[in-house]
Amino acid sequence: MKTNSLEQLGFNSNIYSTHSQLNREEWARVIAEHKERYLVQNEEGTFEAEIMGHLRFTAEDRTDFPMVGDWVQIMPFDEGKALIQQVLYRQNILKRQAIGKDGEAQYIASNIDKAFIVFSANRDFNLNRVERFVVLCYDANITPLLILSKADLVSQEDLHEMQLQILERFPELEVLTTKIDDEACIQELKLKIEQDKTYCFLGSSGVGKSTLVNLLLGEDKMLTLEIGTGTNRGKHTTTHRELSVMKDGGVLIDNPGMREVGMTSSSDAMEDAFPLIMELSEQCKFSDCTHQHEKGCAVIEAVHEGEISEEAYENFLKLNREQEHYASSEADKRKKGKSLAKMVKTVKQHKERF
Repeated sequence: MKTNSLEQLGFNSNIYSTHSQLNREEWARVIAEHKERYLVQNEEGTFEAEIMGHLRFTAEDRTDFPMVGDWVQIMPFDEGKALIQQVLYRQNILKRQAIGKDGEAQYIASNIDKAFIVFSANRDFNLNRVERFVVLCYDANITPLLILSKADLVSQEDLHEMQLQILERFPELEVLTTKIDDEACIQELKLKIEQDKTYCFLGSSGVGKSTLVNLLLGEDKMLTLEIGTGTNRGKHTTTHRELSVMKDGGVLIDNPGMREVGMTSSSDAMEDAFPLIMELSEQCKFSDCTHQHEKGCAVIEAVHEGEISEEAYENFLKLNREQEHYASSEADKRKKGKSLAKMVKTVKQHKERF
């Protein structure tokens, strides 16, 4: 694996200023993770890394451990091996609710500037699902950009209709289309990538994320598999998250396909994703309006008048319920954790006394 400068990996003076007492060789970026074993890279090379014992034993939850995209402090101890001493810099975290685990989050990657949300125009385009990814991005203060891949596999009329639906539902969302073996589409996408920024690819399996990453990198780094013509379904071609650097600058993170996109979002993310509904909610008769059955609800009235589509309204209610359920489950887990910690402390004090 080639070596990149810290700047090519996304390093800048703002990041350095957070721990300016460290030498450059102590800084590294996490480029891959495999069950608490990591690959980190800096100007000295790429290292297989593990976290130091004190970091493992003082960690309170998953956020205290490194993740792909993090800047960490390392201590090389053998050829190609290093210990991770601490997480140095993490501006944001992209996350979703862990599948089948209430109140738990799955952390996707960190320090991301923009997310490319990829949907295949010929098979999995769904506005409600787009909305879920958009909310995830807004929750992490990440700018989303929608890519409709394989646009040459649908008619121009169908593609135009998709674009109109997107514009109506997400008027501020930037949209690009890509076609198979169309170099002009890749060049247009490259123009969206800045040298010192980090970009991640999100979407279902088989929508073409890894193919796009390979084309941007100029090499077949990510495994891709063809889609079966019978089922028209994608396969999990990316099995882990990996960070790569483009030849002309720009950092890319490919992710495994997501079948489920559970919400962990804050109220601010919902406001960003549903600006019209949030604006109208201020006109509701009751300040605690749930926008479901109350008389004098400006949101319900807008739905009846056709100002808000029924589909967007129903998806808003569903995502809001998921967000509230996650927040409630997370609060219960924190409460139980505090109670357990208090009990352990009491037992320890009792033993010391006797």
